[in-house]
Amino acid sequence: MQAIAYWLIYPLLWILSKLPFRVLYVLSDMVYILVYRMIGYRKKTVRFNLRTAFPEKSSQELKKIEKKFYHHLCDLFIEMIKTLSISKEQLQARMTYTNMEVIQDLEKRGKSGIVLLGHYASYEWSFAIQLHVKNTGHGIYKKIKNPYFDALARRIRGRWNTKLIANKFAAKHMTQQKKEGVVSMYGFVADQSPRLAKSHYWTQFLGHELPFFTGVERISKELDMPIVYLKVRKIKRGHYEGTFLELAQNPTEFPDYEITDAFAKALDAQIREAPEYYLWTHKRFKLLGRKQESAANASST
Repeated sequence: MQAIAYWLIYPLLWILSKLPFRVLYVLSDMVYILVYRMIGYRKKTVRFNLRTAFPEKSSQELKKIEKKFYHHLCDLFIEMIKTLSISKEQLQARMTYTNMEVIQDLEKRGKSGIVLLGHYASYEWSFAIQLHVKNTGHGIYKKIKNPYFDALARRIRGRWNTKLIANKFAAKHMTQQKKEGVVSMYGFVADQSPRLAKSHYWTQFLGHELPFFTGVERISKELDMPIVYLKVRKIKRGHYEGTFLELAQNPTEFPDYEITDAFAKALDAQIREAPEYYLWTHKRFKLLGRKQESAANASST
């Protein structure tokens, strides 16, 4: 069944990816009507998230953000499809960087590093970093259940000198690369909400105390890898600009959780600048108010 699903869907996606952007964005506007107005895809979750994150905003302000978000979400979907056949020139023109020298300097020094980002603006096109460096990059991702689509995702990233590594193998792979002297950048979209059983550290985010994964901070210290935050800004439809912000040049010198706090603070500030570009369909507040329960569970194990 998985193979059938793939071969039914993939040809359509490929054909769509060959269409010019102007046509695809007309299609995106049509998808918006379907997804937002007719289906109401995860509308309850989006509204709850926005009310929780911005209690000071009026219902009219939240509604405006909501509509802009769904327009952006549909654009993201279309842009993901376009990635199947996008040219190097198109990608370079649409995903630019203001200070690529931050990454290039690490490469010149023979130093691997970690790039952290959130589900904001175009996290999908962040692999365009590889168009500006020589070494192979590694994207840490959650493996897709359908093996055919999983292979497709890896093949697409492979076009741009990026290898995808399943998150459960990330630490082992990075350690082995370090031993072999391989220089690379490792990208983590690191704002997922952990399960209660794995909620060991809580910090301020969007006005509330919420749990964050701390594995990336731990790996950076164990392997002495600098960490930067990639702040992606949406310039206009289909055009994005990334800026690298240093979080920790020497991570071993930072107290525990300070790097995680810095990441949460940077993402929080970015979201507040233009909240419509954050992925509000995720249940980021699902553990709101359960910190004590988490601590109790931890102490009993």
